[in-house]
Amino acid sequence: MKFIIQRDRLVHSVQEVMKAVTSRTTIPILTGIKINATTEGITLTGSDSDISIQSFIPAEEDGNEIVEVQTSGDIVLNARFFSEIVKKLPMDTVEIEVQTNFQTIIRSGKAEFNLNGLDPEEYPHLPIIEEANLFKLPTDLLKTLIRQTVFAVSTSETRPILTGVNLKVENDELTCIATDSHRLAMRTANIESKINGTYSVVIPGKSLNELSKILDDTNELIEIVITENQVLFKAKNLLFFSRLLEGNYPDTSRLIPTDSKTDVIVKTKELLQAIDRASLLAKENRNNVVKLLTHDGGVIEVSSNTPEVGKVVEEIVAEAIEGEELKISFSAKFVMDALKALEGTDIKISFTGAMRPFVICPLHDDRMLQLILPVRTY
Repeated sequence: MKFIIQRDRLVHSVQEVMKAVTSRTTIPILTGIKINATTEGITLTGSDSDISIQSFIPAEEDGNEIVEVQTSGDIVLNARFFSEIVKKLPMDTVEIEVQTNFQTIIRSGKAEFNLNGLDPEEYPHLPIIEEANLFKLPTDLLKTLIRQTVFAVSTSETRPILTGVNLKVENDELTCIATDSHRLAMRTANIESKINGTYSVVIPGKSLNELSKILDDTNELIEIVITENQVLFKAKNLLFFSRLLEGNYPDTSRLIPTDSKTDVIVKTKELLQAIDRASLLAKENRNNVVKLLTHDGGVIEVSSNTPEVGKVVEEIVAEAIEGEELKISFSAKFVMDALKALEGTDIKISFTGAMRPFVICPLHDDRMLQLILPVRTY
């Protein structure tokens, strides 16, 4: 195998596939990046067996030559060393040549590295996915869906299914749900292509975080292909595979209250900043609890009291308060996470009592919802 490639394109692709490579693996070959050279271009693959990322660099693009492949072939190179080397090479082009016994020479300008490669035959094959169940979304919308839900997944392995985000596809609608059993984030969106039947899969939150980091903010469509145990995201020159979590996701629809006793409409930023300030003193206790009271005249009081540190009280004027007076305590972190995820300047919070979950939504958008369980304090 021998080819010459533009260094910046190589660095970009190496950084993409590195997101899937881990040093903590029981399979030594997975600490490497697989490089495949054909007349069409170069394909780089990184995997940790949970997620696999494949990045393709075409031989030419828009009439410009990016890669000149002199001999095709494959090699696996240690990901950590290879990524550090290509980042620091002196010239704009890199020549990579594989000799006998997987010895690999990397040349750029006057610099020449010799790296011991590994046998590409030992590298696991990527899953072959039949593209029967495929739908499309704009890339920036997918990133938004991930951002607005993934923070609510569970970090505890006691219920592994809750460490993922539930994707449900029905008719032309995609619903993403994440919950750690103390809070829930839900967002729906319309999808571009018709899909037969309904699907419900659970994608690990970790996979979605990595995917979100690699994707560009474009409105180009990304294809999503679902199989029994894998999901594939196909963007331009990029394939991202993730395993799915096994098991049934809990039915969350019955958790969401349909009625409310107190409704509050308030500016998102004002409430977020007030809770942020109140939590400065609440951080001392491990549960970070902040209290919220409603008063006549449309005033909300946000307070926190930590006897050994001190207390803080702040009043904000709501746009509207309807229903019974309310006194409720909640985790400042959970509400702040929820408020940061919502879009729009105004939000509506619907309370069904001091001990029942409450719902936060953007004022004029019913496609997004955050549900939070209060904390018992009195």
